[in-house]
Amino acid sequence: MSLFIRKVRTSSGATAVQIVDKRGGTRRIVAHLGSAHDDVELAVLMQAARERLNEGQGELDLGLDTAVQTSPGRARVVATASQVLWDVLVDAYRFLGFDVLRDEAFMKLVLARIIEPTSKADTIRVLEDVGITAPHLNTLYATLRRSQERDYRDVLARRCLAHSARTTGTAAMIMYDVTTLHFENEDEDDLRKVGMSKERRVDPQVQVGLLVDPGGFPLEVHLFEGNKAETTTLIPVLTEFQQRHGVTDLVVVADAGMLSAANLNALEDAGFKFIVGSRLTKAPYDLAEHFERKGNYFEDGQILESTRVMGTGKNARERRIVYQWSFKRNKRDDRNINLMIAKAEKIAAGTVPLKKARFLKVSGATKELDQATIDRARQLAGLKGYVTNLPAKTMPGQAIISAYHDLWRVEQSFRMTKSDLKARPVFHHQREAIEAHLTVVLAALAISRYLQEAAGVSIKKLVQTLRPLRSVLIDIDGHHITAYPTIPSEARTILDKLPPISTGH
Repeated sequence: MSLFIRKVRTSSGATAVQIVDKRGGTRRIVAHLGSAHDDVELAVLMQAARERLNEGQGELDLGLDTAVQTSPGRARVVATASQVLWDVLVDAYRFLGFDVLRDEAFMKLVLARIIEPTSKADTIRVLEDVGITAPHLNTLYATLRRSQERDYRDVLARRCLAHSARTTGTAAMIMYDVTTLHFENEDEDDLRKVGMSKERRVDPQVQVGLLVDPGGFPLEVHLFEGNKAETTTLIPVLTEFQQRHGVTDLVVVADAGMLSAANLNALEDAGFKFIVGSRLTKAPYDLAEHFERKGNYFEDGQILESTRVMGTGKNARERRIVYQWSFKRNKRDDRNINLMIAKAEKIAAGTVPLKKARFLKVSGATKELDQATIDRARQLAGLKGYVTNLPAKTMPGQAIISAYHDLWRVEQSFRMTKSDLKARPVFHHQREAIEAHLTVVLAALAISRYLQEAAGVSIKKLVQTLRPLRSVLIDIDGHHITAYPTIPSEARTILDKLPPISTGH
């Protein structure tokens, strides 16, 4: 018996799809799958025919007469789903160990945020659109409350550190930075305050501190009042990290905004090593010997070291300072200096209104350029400084600089939370709800960073590529057949880089 699929144009103009047996030149219809009236219906019927031909070969051989006598009903699409994408996300969630929470509603909330960040209420639409059964809205809100009551974030943080240790082989270095999330609401409260916004907004805001590993994978997220000074957030975050994981032998990397003698002393007293961006106000004195010998001459990439006493009285401690001069940075700094000089000149000439300017000196009614400040800026152009309590034998200057340069990965993760995962604006009003929101964002960020690293594409590109691949559930005479999508080359490239999906696509 030789079976094949045949398409036949009917008198009504539809296309019938049949499974046909050919013997000795004679063709006989074994099964009529139905008639298609458009390309979509035809594709569904052809897939159903292929499934039946491949899976039911033995049954057709043994029960040919029955099959011929049966008059199958029309194939009907029961459901469709972006199953490939969903399986990839679920596998990542499980791979990171987040399924230890045993909370399916929380998982759906997290994965829906990766697919299409939106409000909690609109999450139901996102899940239904990709063919996943959505929890009731009340269930989602109950899940958020449960995430606080059971401290899901503690569980996630422990799993994140475990993954980081598996990936990097060590948890010896962490990066820290702070950003702000604003509210579409004019009213302040004990948490939401108008403060120094990095986006120059005047809306009430909160501050979010983020710890990541050198690869940008998130480890902790913390919430602070909107008007809290950035420098006062570092110690509480690291203290909690230390208590949660029992780890003290760490190197913390942070930007110059965290630089204060009190902060660095507190870090050191807590057992932490640090690399912090240094303000350059002391550079001419630190590097006096170099300037005396060579003036303003530096070689591109040249590294110089000095020490500086930071703090006063009992808080005074000597710190190691690493400097590097860059030709590219020098050109950029000089360009910015020239722009600021031009601005100060216009103010001094009275052609633009009086306003604060870096190189402007105002004395009574006299406005003039501050040449001493300009000369100092020219001298510092191209230099970047780093403060550390790591001895040179433990980490040489170049390694200090390279470690600090990895700090951009925190900014990258913040950009992901604000754009790809849309953690802002925040619409929740109570602290518990905002904390729960950040717990969801932490889980979504961890999964996104993991998938980006594994697949080699942005999470946005991954979702855009896999979401259109729809699996189709077809009903034929009460029998359900799943038709899986054809995987195009772009999607196949992504999937081949990921661990095999548990469902076998």
